[in-house]
Amino acid sequence: MRPFGGRLVNEGGSLLGRARMVCHCLLIETGGELILVDTGYGIADVTTHTEQLERSFLRLSRPVLEVAETAAAQVKQLGYRIEDVRHIVLTHLDRDHAGGLPDFPHAQVHVHDSEYRAMRNSPERARYLSHQFQHGPQWNLHRSSDGERWFGFEAVRELPGLPPGILLIPLPGHTRGHTGVAVRRSDGRWLLHAGDAYFYHGEMAERPHCTPMLRYFQSRVQVNGPLRRRNQERLHDLVTAHRGHVEVFCAHDPIELDRYTSTQDS
Repeated sequence: MRPFGGRLVNEGGSLLGRARMVCHCLLIETGGELILVDTGYGIADVTTHTEQLERSFLRLSRPVLEVAETAAAQVKQLGYRIEDVRHIVLTHLDRDHAGGLPDFPHAQVHVHDSEYRAMRNSPERARYLSHQFQHGPQWNLHRSSDGERWFGFEAVRELPGLPPGILLIPLPGHTRGHTGVAVRRSDGRWLLHAGDAYFYHGEMAERPHCTPMLRYFQSRVQVNGPLRRRNQERLHDLVTAHRGHVEVFCAHDPIELDRYTSTQDS
């Protein structure tokens, strides 16, 4: 995405230039099948249904409308088939995270139950785009429980069909049922896709900071400000206390995406 705002977004470049943001998805290989964490925009979003993303949103975010940027195209570029993606785990159901669901119609879709209910019945359900769900996703809804915790966080474990090393970590505030997705790597370390729990890599730095535009935007689209800020603080504490065991990245920071793509880490 290329919103206007320059250094007010990225902390670099000109004041009035275009900034850079991304939709950071995570593809997990587990033997004979693939698991996708978030989908970004879908093929229809960048071709036939672009206007349904809403003009005000398009003017603000200015997404690159190219099929090659979609998760489906990138899965194929890696040499896989669309059908190899058997499960999709979503941090939440906003348009830039769930837009690619129709591109993977055979996949089981895992999301927190409170996020699904917010999409169907909450006062803010207008933020979700119905055309992204019209194909009838194979929903798997998950609820929080009082089970074993993950580094002090509540965790939803035993997602049907998924390995035990993939967990939902409830991080509400941005949306009602927003979650992080924790993935245990083969070396024992954890990756946490934090979705929109924060937007800027500086928020996880030793001295947390955020650019003015992203600080404003986060508050503008939140459903519960105190809860969002509290969970963001908890993530910062997690990174500080367990830097050698847990790596955290968010959905829209290009610096964090480049950190992985430049080393071909996964």
